Amino acid sequence: MQTLRTPDDRFVGLPDFAYPPQYCDLDDDDGGTLRVAWVQDGPDDGDPILMLHGEPSWSFLYRKMMPILAEAGYRVICPDLVGFGRSDKPTLAEDHTYARHVEWMRALAFDVLDLRNVTLVGQDWGGLIGLRVLAENPDRFSGVVVANTGLPTGDIPMPEVWWRFREAIQTAPTINVGWFVQAGCRRPMSDAVRAGYDAPFPDDSYCVGPRTMPSLIPTTPEDPAAPANRAAWAALCSSQTPMLVAFSDGDPITGAMAPIFEREMVGAHGRAHPVIHDAGHFLQEDAGEELARHIVEFLRR
Repeated sequence: MQTLRTPDDRFVGLPDFAYPPQYCDLDDDDGGTLRVAWVQDGPDDGDPILMLHGEPSWSFLYRKMMPILAEAGYRVICPDLVGFGRSDKPTLAEDHTYARHVEWMRALAFDVLDLRNVTLVGQDWGGLIGLRVLAENPDRFSGVVVANTGLPTGDIPMPEVWWRFREAIQTAPTINVGWFVQAGCRRPMSDAVRAGYDAPFPDDSYCVGPRTMPSLIPTTPEDPAAPANRAAWAALCSSQTPMLVAFSDGDPITGAMAPIFEREMVGAHGRAHPVIHDAGHFLQEDAGEELARHIVEFLRR
């Protein structure tokens, strides 16, 4: 597997994100290895919170939440998905598969970090990947927070706005990641923050991950990932693992999933689920502090 690695100097001076990166090498499922990065905060003996980002962002997305959760006593771990952030970036679209992304995050969480009693926080692809890891390794988790995400099986049509996003990011001559993230927010970002989202991608050759991920989402019942997602959905529906549904009020892509999670997931029953107001798809950027406080309250209860 051929990969690119973003130069370290691209990550110098990021606003409010001075966390030193940690790295490990994972099997790339192609006879080689991939370097995968993560950052963390909080006490080493704290209960772990695994926060997974989505498309086309990276762990920088969680910078507003990390100090609040760490101050509450939790060990906060934010990986960069393969193809994003400081993690290695495969250069061929066919190197990205849904199953590989699930396995890479599973291997990091359990084979490398040996996390137990984990609370998963997943947004966008962070939920699509993380919910699979949870469903397939339930003994490792004690809670889950779903935030503007889903678990598509191809049995229900994707919304038209998602198809427009997919076409835009796959056909644009070049990808301005900071612009895409800003377009998914309700509140304005500074130039420095937009540059932070652009940092992992010096030029378009580094953008195979962002361009490819939408094509990995099951959109038909025959999709290769559909059976595993159906099995995961069935397992999660009957799981007793406590679930917090914390969606924003301004996400046209995943907003319809909030009441489905609340209704279908046993772990979501019997609790109040917050709505994050004046926030778009990237609610961590728009209202990360508020989301973090809801997570602390959920975990303490």
